[in-house]
Amino acid sequence: MKKTFFIGLLLLTALSTIGQVLKPISWEVELSESSPGVGDEIEIRFKAKIEQDWYLYSSDFDPDLGPMVTEFEFNKDDSYELIDGIKPVNPLRGYDSAIWGGEYSYFKKEGLFIQKVKILKEDFKISGIYLYQVCSDVDGKCIPFDDEFLLSNGDSKNDEIKKKTELDQQGSSLWSILLTAFLAGLVALLTPCVYPMIPMTVSIFLKQSKSKKEGIAKALIYGLSIVVFFSLLGFLISFIWGFTALNELSTHWLFNLIIFSVFILFALSFFGLFEITLPSGLVNKIDQQADRGGLIGIFFMAITLVLVSFSCTFPIVGTALINTLSGGSIIDGTSAMFGFSLAFAIPFTGFAIFPAWLKSMPESGGWLNSVKVVLGFLELALALKFLSVADLSYHWGILDREIFIALWIAIFGLLGLYLIGKLKLKSDSDSDKISVARLILAVGTFAFVFSLVPGLWGAPLKSLSGFLPPMSTHNFNLLQVDAGGNTCEDPNYSDILHWPHGLNGYFDYEQAVSCAKEQGKPIFIDFTGHGCVNCREMEQRVWSDNEVLKRLSQDFVLVALYVDDRTKLPESSWYASTFDGKTKKTIGQQNADFQITRFNNNAQPFYVILNDDEQLLIEPRAYDLNVSSFIDFLDKALQNHRNNAVL
Repeated sequence: MKKTFFIGLLLLTALSTIGQVLKPISWEVELSESSPGVGDEIEIRFKAKIEQDWYLYSSDFDPDLGPMVTEFEFNKDDSYELIDGIKPVNPLRGYDSAIWGGEYSYFKKEGLFIQKVKILKEDFKISGIYLYQVCSDVDGKCIPFDDEFLLSNGDSKNDEIKKKTELDQQGSSLWSILLTAFLAGLVALLTPCVYPMIPMTVSIFLKQSKSKKEGIAKALIYGLSIVVFFSLLGFLISFIWGFTALNELSTHWLFNLIIFSVFILFALSFFGLFEITLPSGLVNKIDQQADRGGLIGIFFMAITLVLVSFSCTFPIVGTALINTLSGGSIIDGTSAMFGFSLAFAIPFTGFAIFPAWLKSMPESGGWLNSVKVVLGFLELALALKFLSVADLSYHWGILDREIFIALWIAIFGLLGLYLIGKLKLKSDSDSDKISVARLILAVGTFAFVFSLVPGLWGAPLKSLSGFLPPMSTHNFNLLQVDAGGNTCEDPNYSDILHWPHGLNGYFDYEQAVSCAKEQGKPIFIDFTGHGCVNCREMEQRVWSDNEVLKRLSQDFVLVALYVDDRTKLPESSWYASTFDGKTKKTIGQQNADFQITRFNNNAQPFYVILNDDEQLLIEPRAYDLNVSSFIDFLDKALQNHRNNAVL
């Protein structure tokens, strides 16, 4: 039932984009001064308002990476001159290892680009176009646009273009951060430095209090103190580092090498090679303040717990902070520490309110050290992700995809051996017996290891695509077979455009139609884009299916129409669009215009199947990762073609 509902929801999301021309962004272009004089140096401010669950690619990353960078083109005019280049203001930064394999920058909700100009004439005229792409967080569709702007003396604004779009609402990423940090806090409770402190601390509250009510009040203050301390710590770290530095450093090779080294140290500490501790003098001074009594004493008692447990909690909370602050947000960093501290504080308060629960707590023992060792293996595996970011950024080639997978197989294989007791460290107990829980974890770990093995020979391992280096770094691929396809002549633009999975097809619509008439096959149109994330995901997760590839290569004439390609066409091929009146000069502009004017849609991916008379055989289809549904889409179109049935 749940599966049926989920598939239905995907279909509704996909169908909701068909027959719509979306524009989930509006722009405001203005001058920093309303009436600048000759010789004045002013700013042109391009302000973007981006609808919920959409994002705009910025202008300051490598355009060869894949996503479509925002570009601004100014028409030549002797009434002004440009000063330096366009500058985006505080874009967010990310690294995509699954599809693009590189660093990119983007804006959420609002974006700002600034271009400085010098006014040379009183009657100035500044005009041009800006080209950009917005993508959806909900269903991954990406839409390229090109808009014109005109600024002149006395007119400091362009008309704003606003158009609403209906989108499913996703939960805020803040909840995801809180939940992840909360789970990290629960894990920290199970470490040897913290777990034994719970019953001891609760007993102190209950024994020193004149009544149960007073003990509960002290426990509440104690828990609140832990939350305040950690949250304040998160705020300060985020403010000092996260707001500016980490926003830019998160994808820098040196920063990632440092984090890689820190995670290796965390892992070695968990393995028992050494302990990460604070100076004893600092801990003793804080502990002395805890003896003062009253609210201040309880507060310092909570800080003492934090400091004493530092060797166990620091690697965990450090991991949570590093992963959260890569986005450079004060709110994210503070929220992460709040979620961590909330989980950390709940047991101390809960057991004080219900002291009878203490009897049900498992006794401390060797299992606590086992928790630390397991966390050490996980820290070791996670460290490789940061090394991979640095490796991909500078193309060192030291951590290609198969090397990464081999290291993960080794790490998780050793973890499995540890869980079944075949591998022991000095800090482990001498017991030869393992619990049922460890046995179940070992089974899951070994299953995960076996699932990684095919990746050594080129299996896509789709569920781990966000962690692994991209397929392009794989030095050999024994599982990839060229699918082939139906072509009648060499495709135009095949020197710059390519089909995935070894498929053969066209990149020019007229060529595809001509070949379809010659072969009597239907035409499969793939409206796609270089910067379309979900187009790549469809290719990797749906098109890679053998049954899909078989149909595409044997039963259709394929044509991929890139809507964001910047290749300029000969002037004789230019035309003015009937949709917006603009002159379409590039491959991408003409393909995008064809999609809008012919099919009233401008989102990608978008799949259309026509007969050789260019008539629709089936309703077009958008993004949908359901393989069986995509096969049905192809089969129904083929059946309609054989029956000469059109829409």
